[in-house]
Amino acid sequence: MNEYQFMVDFSLPKVLSEEFLRLIPHQRAVANKLFREGKLINLAIALDNSKMWAVVNGNNEAEVANLIKELPLTRFMKSRISLLTIFNAVNAENPVFSLN
Repeated sequence: MNEYQFMVDFSLPKVLSEEFLRLIPHQRAVANKLFREGKLINLAIALDNSKMWAVVNGNNEAEVANLIKELPLTRFMKSRISLLTIFNAVNAENPVFSLN
């Protein structure tokens, strides 16, 4: 099967409970594992902590839904999954140098 990129748009709770805050280190550990496995491509959180976005590799929406369930904080958030037509990014490990 082909692998596609999906954007997952998470809405974080307005009030972050103690349980939510306690799970942040575990969330980061799982996210790092998914990055190493090539399943998670990108992860961003809004400065005001209201939104989180993830770009994920997957074969279909159901696979992505199962993948994000691995993230311990997913159960506290609403999420919407969208298949991406185009996803371009600069590889952070290979910075682009300017000759100027």
